[in-house]
Amino acid sequence: MIMDNFDSPFLYDHPEINVDSLKKTIVYKLIFLIGRSPKEASQRDWLNATLYAVRDFVTEGWISTARQARSEDSRRVYYLSMEFLIGRTLSNAMIAEGIYDLAKEALSELNVNLEDIIEKEVDPGLGNGGLGRLAACFMDSIATLGLPGMGYGIRYEYGMFRQKIEDGQQIERPDAWLEKGAPWEFIRPSKRFTVPFGGSIHFEGKKCIWDKGEQVVALAYDQVIPGYKNDSASTLRLWSAHAGELFNLEDFNRGQHIAAMEGRASIKNISRVLYPDDSTWNGRELRLRQEYFLVSASLQDIIRRHKRSHATLDNLADKVAIHLNDTHPALAIPELMRVLIDEEGFEWQKAWDMTRRIFSYTCHTLMSEALETWPIEMMAKILPRHLQMIFDINDHFLEYVKTYVTTDTDFIRRVSLVEEGYQRRIRMGWLSVVGSHKVNGVAAIHSDLMVTSTFADFARIYPERFTNVTNGITPRRWIAVANPKLAALFDKYIGKEWRKDLAQIENLKAHMNNTELKHEIADIKYANKVRLANYVKKELDVDIDPNALFDVQVKRIHEYKRQILNVLHIIARYNEMLEHPEKEWQPRVFILAGKAASAYYAAKQTIHLINDVAHVINNDERLRGRLKVVFIPNYSVSLAQLIIPAADISEQISLAGTEASGTSNMKFALNGALTLGTLDGANVEILENVGKDHIFIFGNTVEQVEQLRREGYHPFDFYQRDTELRTVVDQIINGRFSPNDISRYQQLLQGLQYHDFYQAFADFRSYVDTQKLVDEKYKNRDAWIDSTIQNIVNMGYFSSDRTIKEYAENIWHVEPLKLSR
Repeated sequence: MIMDNFDSPFLYDHPEINVDSLKKTIVYKLIFLIGRSPKEASQRDWLNATLYAVRDFVTEGWISTARQARSEDSRRVYYLSMEFLIGRTLSNAMIAEGIYDLAKEALSELNVNLEDIIEKEVDPGLGNGGLGRLAACFMDSIATLGLPGMGYGIRYEYGMFRQKIEDGQQIERPDAWLEKGAPWEFIRPSKRFTVPFGGSIHFEGKKCIWDKGEQVVALAYDQVIPGYKNDSASTLRLWSAHAGELFNLEDFNRGQHIAAMEGRASIKNISRVLYPDDSTWNGRELRLRQEYFLVSASLQDIIRRHKRSHATLDNLADKVAIHLNDTHPALAIPELMRVLIDEEGFEWQKAWDMTRRIFSYTCHTLMSEALETWPIEMMAKILPRHLQMIFDINDHFLEYVKTYVTTDTDFIRRVSLVEEGYQRRIRMGWLSVVGSHKVNGVAAIHSDLMVTSTFADFARIYPERFTNVTNGITPRRWIAVANPKLAALFDKYIGKEWRKDLAQIENLKAHMNNTELKHEIADIKYANKVRLANYVKKELDVDIDPNALFDVQVKRIHEYKRQILNVLHIIARYNEMLEHPEKEWQPRVFILAGKAASAYYAAKQTIHLINDVAHVINNDERLRGRLKVVFIPNYSVSLAQLIIPAADISEQISLAGTEASGTSNMKFALNGALTLGTLDGANVEILENVGKDHIFIFGNTVEQVEQLRREGYHPFDFYQRDTELRTVVDQIINGRFSPNDISRYQQLLQGLQYHDFYQAFADFRSYVDTQKLVDEKYKNRDAWIDSTIQNIVNMGYFSSDRTIKEYAENIWHVEPLKLSR
């Protein structure tokens, strides 16, 4: 019998776990939770059994962390975000628990390869890009630092979409990430809250009454976020829209089967898809409902938890900090006001004082068009009470401005939470600033620009509210998981504590002149490039040479991130290689990846152009394989873990003043890629840390960008003056890369000729010239490896642990729990 002599998996003490006990635990889970015998189990069955087994190890610390937070009556932080791009959980959890090698050996004795089953794990579709990945890093650091806190998000049934490339074009397919099961989560049937929408309001004296319309039930699912080797874990609570008993049995029995289910389907749409297409009114309505669904359920849960420990809400601001990750959860501000006033009976001023002490807000953009606004008409229909509350907040705020700041009508109009115009709108970024006690940017240059441009008026009103907290990344995910050979090298030279204190990576400086270290770094990079080349061959049937320079730009496709500038240079390089075949050209592979929002025409056209250019270049035998272009579909955390360790060059080429911070720039540099970028976002701080000889900076500065705009930027003049640029643009417009549809890119490129808002033409010459410097340096292998090492050893500052410590000490005012380890 397979279970002969099988002990209960709960009889061993976690720190004393061994291969045999872990093997028995995995088999136990396979049989009694998955319902498979080892002889019949598929790789996915083994994956899920291992996930359940590892989850058990984390759960004990998770429960004790929550109990300790209650017993210490700690002030807690609650992190609200529409995205949590957490990535695969198994490898990260095993590293956190210190059982990766044990699991590998245990599974090997069961004739299962750990790396093979890890590849079967699905990426949870809970985010899109940097915003969600940052939130995931923060949750990892909150757990590792033992801070009393948890995250709140939405359990989307489908992610943004699964990207396929057909005939060079992006095709969106449903990202049904839950189809294969979610063993890492715990459903919480008792944690459900009713979220109302619609209806109307009326006044009884000064009291506002919300006669609610439809109601949706939010059901909680908990994801466990393990801390690194500290017997601690944090909770990421995700809300799913639940229809409850909303089922018309009478209609069903009459044969009206679809009608009987319509109400349920409509309700479940709220948590159906991450970022529904907002190009239509209905799509924008759904987005607004999602945002309120998140904040309403989360605040109900926060208040319920507080009441369980305290007899009053009077001390809520002493015990609770709520952080808004961008403007998406900004409705939490009027929602808390509504709860305190309408449901708990607080006076308006006291409720407002509490609210402002509780909330803090991270701004992730400098572009005003990226700060959410909502039409008053839409909010009146969906959230009438909140609209009235925002009006009340605005009246109170503007009265303060008039009394203590200025009576200038233009200034008052600019700072009003209500944007006047053809369609009156609520400014959610403005609401976030007014309703928070701290507002932070995410890189030094971003925070400086935030108070001199986007929020300049508010910085005049509340100068003490604005601060900077530079972003960071977790070394557990982005070295230990993504680049295990590099992690092993760190362990060899400086020990293992860098995983919890990335600043210790500076200790490698003592070995920088060690010839063996240099060879090991070079060998690790080459092995990672081989791994990526094998993936590209298998998935895309494109041969790429790991000896070539791997030039990588992977991020959301957006005009401000300027993938188009990358393409212009690729074509210019292609032209020059054909014109001068006799030159000793440095072989280069350009690797791009990223998703374009489904309604974003220019971004989708850019993807199409990249693939058209790739098709022409990759099939031109005159190049003899010295130039290749690859677009890798369906970019995800898992793909990032494959691509980033293989990069030689990290393309961070957004227009100066448009990227708030970036975190991929940090991940690339930590993994030994040299940055090619503008003085934008955290590139500025990376430059300060690694030194100007180990980074490639090009393009106009923020000041030069603004001066060009003030004086009148005419991209056509740059097109006319630069022969190389003109040739490239004309080739694209005339169908050189789209011979079957010569007019395909006329609108895209002619738009740049006359309306190049992100100044790709203005930075083209500097970019191309800097790319030549990249070639020259890469040919000097010793100098390149020296710069690789300089990037690695000087990235200690960019840890999300450091970032979260700054939040905890300066914004949230929360202290670590007294953990057993």
